[in-house]
Amino acid sequence: MRIAVIGGGYAGMAAAVELCRAGIIVELFEASRTLGGRARAVDLDGVRIDNGAHILAGAYTETLRLLALVGGADGLRRQPLRLEYPGSMRIATPAWLPAPLHLGWALLTARGLAAKEKIAALRFLSRLKARRFRLAQDETVATLLTGQPDRLRRFLWEPLCLATLNTAPDEASAQVFANVLRDTLAAGSGASDLLLPIVDLSALFPEPAARYLEAHGACVHRGKRIESACRTDKSFFLDGRGPFDQVILAVAPYHVAGLIDDLPELRALAERLAGLDWQPIVTCYLRYPRPVRLPWPMIGVAEGNAQWLFDLEALRDLPGTIAAVISARGRHQDLLPDALAARIHTEIAAIVPHLPPPEWQRVIVEQRATFSCRPGLQRPATATAIPGLWLAGDYVASDYPATIEGAVRSGVRAAAAAIEQTDRPKA
Repeated sequence: MRIAVIGGGYAGMAAAVELCRAGIIVELFEASRTLGGRARAVDLDGVRIDNGAHILAGAYTETLRLLALVGGADGLRRQPLRLEYPGSMRIATPAWLPAPLHLGWALLTARGLAAKEKIAALRFLSRLKARRFRLAQDETVATLLTGQPDRLRRFLWEPLCLATLNTAPDEASAQVFANVLRDTLAAGSGASDLLLPIVDLSALFPEPAARYLEAHGACVHRGKRIESACRTDKSFFLDGRGPFDQVILAVAPYHVAGLIDDLPELRALAERLAGLDWQPIVTCYLRYPRPVRLPWPMIGVAEGNAQWLFDLEALRDLPGTIAAVISARGRHQDLLPDALAARIHTEIAAIVPHLPPPEWQRVIVEQRATFSCRPGLQRPATATAIPGLWLAGDYVASDYPATIEGAVRSGVRAAAAAIEQTDRPKA
């Protein structure tokens, strides 16, 4: 049994590792020389940074399981949830209390929230929990938050929505947002922990996974773009390579159409994928000539273009470097890169006194970072109309939005489906 995986992002690497564990011969093809897909490292002027800053959560159980398997778990720094907007609001969960007491304590001791706002947040979560986090009908997050105090919306719910769904609250799916709250804030105390990468995103999982695959006999082809897939009665061929018994397409959805042009059974799938809408993620890196420290490794910006700031001197060996992240579409798109970096520098200067001008700055825009996670969105399933041809990626149908965990889980599901078909008795 030979299975091909097209795509070396988090979904493809997860699928390949699971197949390899099952004793299946795996060949993985990645168009780039760098593994990681839309969560990868890039080299700019000799500085190795990420194409977009990402954080993980304690609820990312499948990602953590595979990281432990391939030897990448030490690339994360775990800390209890702490959302801090200097001078405006701070909420932090204690590590020493079990769920749900940890969240109650965090809200009761939160700074910058009045008593009625803390009670409103607890009631909001209690109502969702009473409904088992299932909505009678999907709606927007903005509608779900009707009646919540303005400060709660601005400093807690809306930032969480943007950070997880990468879609503005007035167009984001309330059901998917409820799923996120169910598995983080309302789950075990460790589920809401922040897992901050202390290595670049390629070194976190894709590279350890590649070493695991190669150590177990799999082939990882870097810099090998597959242009098309074709199928005979029993096998698949990829640009003439093969035969393969099954194929997992773990590329971004806008690359799937080109791969399946020769498979008329999948025209409906190609049309569905063409209908997806996209949201950007902008990451601005600023490096200062002397050490610059934020009050906490990750802090929020109350009013500005940046939404979250990361202290890369505290997290990685990048002295004086701050990463600013902006999720989803917004006013920042009207600014040229240098103007945006200048605005963000001003926002950092409001937090860090005596901030010198940056000596180096770069703005990275991932225009199609994630799909727009809107109410009622029908996402494609793992299985396609062709037996043995599977989809993997953060856009595939699941409870989760387009996150690293969503990508990893989709790869695990695709591998499980392929393994089940392998084990199925022949007719």
